[in-house]
Amino acid sequence: MNTQDLISRLSAHCSLDSIEEQHRLDTISFVQRHPSAWWRRSTLEGHITASAWVRNRENTHALLLHHAQLDRWLQPGGHLDETDASPAHAALREALEESGIAQLRPADETLIDVDVHPIPARHKGGIIEPAHLHYDLRYMVDAGQHDVVLSDESLGFQWVSIAEVARTAEPSIARLARKSLSR
Repeated sequence: MNTQDLISRLSAHCSLDSIEEQHRLDTISFVQRHPSAWWRRSTLEGHITASAWVRNRENTHALLLHHAQLDRWLQPGGHLDETDASPAHAALREALEESGIAQLRPADETLIDVDVHPIPARHKGGIIEPAHLHYDLRYMVDAGQHDVVLSDESLGFQWVSIAEVARTAEPSIARLARKSLSR
């Protein structure tokens, strides 16, 4: 993982609002504090994650998954692996793993959104994982088909109207929808 490339991409990113701008600045600061460990789950403060705003060809609907652990409707995404070339590649890999959609392609590797959100402490494999932050980098991904095969990380899925999500979803997901509509 290339730390300088990530800082450059974060520095060049244009935030939609003051909330996202604070997330962007917090993420840059986090990466600078942990230049050799920003993607590692062992970094107790938190870690960079990557997610995909998966949309249909017409850009009218996006895929949301009902996250089993968090009990929330979210875009596909997750942790970076050592084998991921970049956060953008991790977002595409996570979207494929979580949705089973074979025909996914990145709109491009441009970072479209930055979000920081808390993850509560939880028991995992007999070990308590402490509360931490996910510094989530978000990318646009286009779906060539709509057939979804869920992973065990999700309880369900929906193809939702992007216009409706822009009006009614929680703020960070509504922000993704508004960005999608402007592209």
